[in-house]
Amino acid sequence: MPKFKTKYVCSSCGYESIRWIGKCPQCNEWNTFSEEIIESAKHKTSKNNISINIFPINEIQHKEENRIKTGMVEFDRVLGGGLIIGSVVLIGGDPGIGKSTLVLQAASKIKLKVLYATGEESIQQIKSRAARLKIKSDSLFIASETDLHRILNTINTEKPEVVIIDSIQTIYNSDFDNSPGTVTQIRECTAKLMEDAKKNDYSVIIIGHVTKEGVIAGPKILEHIVDTVIQFEGEWNSSYRIIRAQKNRFGSTNEIGIFEMHESGLQEVKNPSSIFINKHENDTPGSTISAIIEGTRPLLVEVQALVTHSNFGYPQRVSNGFDQRRLSILLAVIEKRGGYKISANNVFLNMTGGVRVDEPSIDLAVCCSVVSSLLDRHIDNQTVVIGEVGLSGEIRSVSNIEKRIQEAEKLNFKRIVIPSINNPKAKSSNINIIPVNSLIEATSILLK
Repeated sequence: MPKFKTKYVCSSCGYESIRWIGKCPQCNEWNTFSEEIIESAKHKTSKNNISINIFPINEIQHKEENRIKTGMVEFDRVLGGGLIIGSVVLIGGDPGIGKSTLVLQAASKIKLKVLYATGEESIQQIKSRAARLKIKSDSLFIASETDLHRILNTINTEKPEVVIIDSIQTIYNSDFDNSPGTVTQIRECTAKLMEDAKKNDYSVIIIGHVTKEGVIAGPKILEHIVDTVIQFEGEWNSSYRIIRAQKNRFGSTNEIGIFEMHESGLQEVKNPSSIFINKHENDTPGSTISAIIEGTRPLLVEVQALVTHSNFGYPQRVSNGFDQRRLSILLAVIEKRGGYKISANNVFLNMTGGVRVDEPSIDLAVCCSVVSSLLDRHIDNQTVVIGEVGLSGEIRSVSNIEKRIQEAEKLNFKRIVIPSINNPKAKSSNINIIPVNSLIEATSILLK
């Protein structure tokens, strides 16, 4: 029986060691080393004597980007308008979140030939899911296979325009002795698919597992190899799902797509603002509506704050969906520039609907929610609040003010508070625009 030599490879960064180490010296991650077989030289062929072709950039003919529409508007939005021919898209997400459902629905709506290669389910199981989703397509073909060479041979024979791999952790390259799912197999299989896709002009969608930390399993180089990395997110107790691009060579990384999970599959949410806000019949202290921009899309979100007296020496600062360090800065501004005593109180902040907000245009809404809860005074639920708060308490300008106003107008809000510097560009006949210069001015208007 042949004796294999082994090495230890960091699953996070790919660092190699001859022995197991608890902490990776390159990426400083703990317990990421896994044992793998050292490949022999027989798998490596020398091509040092082969030259490459070079072309003057002025003589290269530019081609318009041909995109393949998936038929799902939210998915196409995140991709940048559709699948680029020859591109590789990696989709990651928690188990059971709906990754396979998403790609199966998208594959059934693509008008071109699609090959769905699964290593996790049989063709009967895929058919059962397709029946539940009421999927019918003459251009979708299913194969249950884990051998990469067989999949590539089938691709070269059948000539599909789109190939789906579910999942990359189950595929193996027989040229290597390592087990499926190891760092070497994941890296080599993805690189081979990438090379073949660009050579033969077809698009690839790869489904990847995630670790318990929520990152895509496998070496970090996997995300560098592919063209687009899409994260599929959602809370276990919510039917809503959000997809966002963490990397996109052919489009924006700021776009998000929103779906709702039903028994018949994922359905696109046409009006996302409706799921992030809750119009209360009665005004509620600590609740403020604001408008944010995700990519090119305006969204209305509800900011909720709860301020309570602390019985301990160190008050709690807890935020959900908002940067906690930014919250600490805004609380300091509220106390120093606004004159509200907040340092001895617990502050809890929440962005409803499970959305995470990073842009500073929501600062004023956060401050108003905190002060509203502190004073136990409500803010009119027909008001939208927008603005970035500076360290001196001034309200700074925000971008895309017209889109934000239009979104508030579309949902029948009565008034909107905006920075004074944005007022010349703000035009509307159906909503009352209130410009403000400072935090004190805004709170005095909203908390009469």
